[in-house]
This record gives sequence, structure tokens and C-alpha cells, in this order.
Amino acid sequence: MPLLNTITTPYAEAFLQVSESRKEVDKVINQAKSLLSLWNESPELSEAMSSPVLEVESKKAVLQKLFAKQVTPSFLNFLKLLADRHRISLLNSVLERLLEIYREQRNIALATVTSAYELSEDQQAELLKKVQLIAGTNKLEINLKVDPDLIGGFIVSVGSKVIDASLSGQVRRLGLSLAKAS
Repeated sequence: MPLLNTITTPYAEAFLQVSESRKEVDKVINQAKSLLSLWNESPELSEAMSSPVLEVESKKAVLQKLFAKQVTPSFLNFLKLLADRHRISLLNSVLERLLEIYREQRNIALATVTSAYELSEDQQAELLKKVQLIAGTNKLEINLKVDPDLIGGFIVSVGSKVIDASLSGQVRRLGLSLAKAS
């Protein structure tokens, strides 16, 4: 187990147990996804919470002000606990581990679909069916990303399986084939 997991796993497991005992797992998981997205999109917030200059009580006050109405009371207590233990800087890693454990317990596969442009609802539905076949399960969580550098098409990754159906991937493979032929 990597060092970071030895730090994050106990927090993630304990918080998941508390959420289960309070029968708010689904709500907490959705809040964790939202908070993780906010944390990753707001370097100012993560830098402030990681700062050794900002005192723990100040960090807890900021967390209270920002998230009291967005998360369950147990989630807010969890955030404050991380601040007390000087682990709030690891919030993104703890939340990612929480989501991993949640998926493992419920046998949910995580698929990342990167496309050259934003997919329509119909395209997403069709792709979902195909990704379910690849994953071998109907329990699937899809993470959609857009990367214009793909030129066209998409890349699907489910666990260790990667399917590159992008134009840039085809050009790269063609270039490799030409390089081998010469």
C-alpha cells in the first residue's frame, strides 16, 4: 500500500462507516464528489488550507463558513477533524480514497471517457452501453472529460483496459507503423 494510502485509508474508512451508520452514504458520496471537484478547481482554497501560516481554528472557521450549508453535519465534522489533525491539505486524497472504497464495496467500475468535444445525451447513452460491455458490469460510474487535442473520437479507460478510438491515437499509431517500416 502506498504511503499516502496508509494515511488516507483510515480517515476514508472511518468516515464511510459513520455515513453508513447515519444512513447518509449516497448523500455524502455526492457531496464528496462536489467538494473534490471544487477543491481541484480552486487552487486558492487548497493552498490556504495547506498553509502552515493559517491557524487550525481559522481553517475550521473557513470550512464552517464555506460548507455548513453544502454538506451534512457529519461531513463538516469530518472536515474539521482533518483540520485538527493537520490533514486538511490531504483532503483531495482522502476524498478520492473514500470514493475508491465506496466503489470497491459496491462493485462499481469507474470509467473515464475523454472525447475531443462534449458529447450529447444520446452519444453518452450509447457510449454507456458500450462501456458497460467493456467493464462487464451494469454498475458503472463514468467520468467525462473533454480534450480537443484528440482531434476527434474518444479514449475510454476502465481499470487497466484502455481503448483509444481518437484521431490523434490513430495518427500516432500510423506514425509508429511508418517508422517501423522504414
